[in-house]
Amino acid sequence: MINSPAAISCSNCSVRRLCLPAGLAQKDIDRLENITRRKKLIKAGETLYRSGDPFQNLYAIRSGSLKTVVIAADGDTQVTHFALPGELLGLDAYSSRIHPSYAEALEDSSVCLLPFGHLEILAQQVPALQQQIYSLFSEELRQENEILMLLGKRSADTRLAALLINISSRYARRGYSPREFVLSMPRTDIANYLGLTAETVSRLFSRFQREGLIKVSGRTIEILDLLALSDLAGTHCGYEGEQ
Repeated sequence: MINSPAAISCSNCSVRRLCLPAGLAQKDIDRLENITRRKKLIKAGETLYRSGDPFQNLYAIRSGSLKTVVIAADGDTQVTHFALPGELLGLDAYSSRIHPSYAEALEDSSVCLLPFGHLEILAQQVPALQQQIYSLFSEELRQENEILMLLGKRSADTRLAALLINISSRYARRGYSPREFVLSMPRTDIANYLGLTAETVSRLFSRFQREGLIKVSGRTIEILDLLALSDLAGTHCGYEGEQ
C-alpha cells in the first residue's frame, strides 16, 4: 500500500454525500478532515487489512472497488461484500475489535483512513456526525440482510439478476448510469459470492445476453431491459438520476 497525497479533501470529494461528511456543516467537515488526512492507494490484488488485524480504522473508499472475504475454519473462503466508492469498510470489526475478514482491492483503489478512536471523540462533540455513524451501522446491517435474502433465493438466475440490479442501483446513487457499468470483480468472485460455480455464472451471463436483458463486453455490462431484469430479480428499479 502506498500513501497518496491528500490533494483531494472531504469538501471537494466526488462521493462526499455518500460518506461520513453527508449532512455536516463545513466547520465540522474541517474538524473531520483534521483526523482523516491519511489517504492510501491500494494496487489491484493488495489487501487493505487482513483477518485477525486489530480494529483501528474505518476505511472510506474514494475510488475503485474492494471485496471482503471471510476465511472459514476449514480454509474455505467466502466473498461477503463488493464495496464501491462512497462506502465504508471495517464496520464489522467494531464489536470484537478484530477484523473477521480481509479486504482486497479488485482494481487500483484509493481510500481515506478514519481512526475510529478519534472519530468517536469527535462524534461526541458533533451530534450530526454521531447520527451519521449510527446510520452507517444501520446500513451495514441492511446490506447483511440483503446478502442473506440474495443467497436464499432459489434459482441461480434470480441470484445473478439480483446482484446486477443491486450494483446498478448503487451506481445510480453515485450519479452514474444504472444501465452501463464495469464489473471489477472476476466471475470466480461473483460465483463465490452467489454460492454458484463459475461455469454457471458464465452460462447465465450468456443466457441473459441471448434473451436481450444485457449486453456483455469483457467486464462491461450494459443493461438493455432494466424492468425485465428487475422482475427476474424480484426487485423494484425506480432509480433517481437514471441515465
